[in-house]
Amino acid sequence: MIDPVDRIPSERGHEAAPPLSPHLKRDAPLVPIDSAAGRSLMAVIAILTFLAALCAGGAALVANASTQWRSSIAREVTIQIRPSAGRDGDALVAQAAEIARMSPGVAGVEPYTREQSARLLEPWIGSGAGLLDLPIPRIVAVTLAEDARADTEALRRRIVAEVPGATLDDHALWLRRLSSMANTVVGVGIGLVLLVLLATGLAVAFATRGAMAGNKEIVDVLHLVGGDDAFIAREFQIRFLRLGLKGGALGCAAALAFIALAGLAAGSLRASPAGDQIEALFGAFDMGLGDYVLILLVGLVVAAVTAVVSRVTVRRYLADLR
Repeated sequence: MIDPVDRIPSERGHEAAPPLSPHLKRDAPLVPIDSAAGRSLMAVIAILTFLAALCAGGAALVANASTQWRSSIAREVTIQIRPSAGRDGDALVAQAAEIARMSPGVAGVEPYTREQSARLLEPWIGSGAGLLDLPIPRIVAVTLAEDARADTEALRRRIVAEVPGATLDDHALWLRRLSSMANTVVGVGIGLVLLVLLATGLAVAFATRGAMAGNKEIVDVLHLVGGDDAFIAREFQIRFLRLGLKGGALGCAAALAFIALAGLAAGSLRASPAGDQIEALFGAFDMGLGDYVLILLVGLVVAAVTAVVSRVTVRRYLADLR
C-alpha cells in the first residue's frame, strides 16, 4: 500500500517531503490516542469500568454472604416451648433437649435458660421491663450435622406429640426471604453492569464519529491511495481497543482498591451495630479467586465493547460518505 505521505518531486527535480496536511506525519498513527479527546475518553471508560466492576464485585459479595447465611441457617432449627400454668418449664426444656439429642443427624443441642431467653427480647422490650416476671417462651437451639441429613419432619412430629406447647421452626421462611433478597440484589447488580456497558458503547460511538470527523483529511487521502474501509476500520479499532484496555485496567484497579478499603473500614466497625449490619449484608468482604476474575473480566468486556463499537461506527460512517 502507498504511504499517504510519500515523497513527491519538487520543481527542481529534487525530492522533497512536505506533508500533505498538517495532521499527516510519516510513521504517525492514523488515530492518535494521546490527544486531549483520547485522554478524556479513556477517563470516561475508566469511570464507567469502575462503576461496572463495583456493581459486579458488590453482587459477588452479596451472593457469597447469602450462601453463608443459608448454609448457617439451614443447619439450625429451633424448638420453642410456650409457657403454661401448672407445667414445669425447665422440665419441658430438658425433655425437648433429650429428644433432639437422640435424633439422627443432630450435632449439638443447646437449651437456653430463662435468663438467656429473656435477653433475646431485650433489643425490643428493653432491659428494665421486668422480663423475668413475664411468661417468656423457652428456646432450645439444635445444630444439624453437615455430613448427615437430619429428618426435621420426624423430629417435629415427635416434639409436638411428646412435649406440651412445643413447636419446631426450621427457618424455611427466613431462607426463602434471604434467597429472594440476595437474588434481587444480584439481579440489580447485573442490570447495572449491562447499563454501564451500554453507556460505554454510546460514549465510544460518539467519540469514534468525532475522531472520524477530525481525521477526515486522512481518511480521504487513504481512500485516494487505495485504502479500503476494512483497513481504516481496523486502525480505528486498534486505537480504541488500546484506550479501552487502559481505561478498563484503571477502572478495575480502582474498584479493587475501593473494595479493599471498604473491607478495612467494615472490619474496624465490626463491633458496632453499623458494622454488624454491613457484615450481615456483604459478609466479611472475603473475595475468592473467581470474584477477582469476574472483576477483571468486566474490564476485558469493556475493552471488547470499545473495539467492536468503534469498528461498527467507522464502517457505518464510511458507508454514509458514499
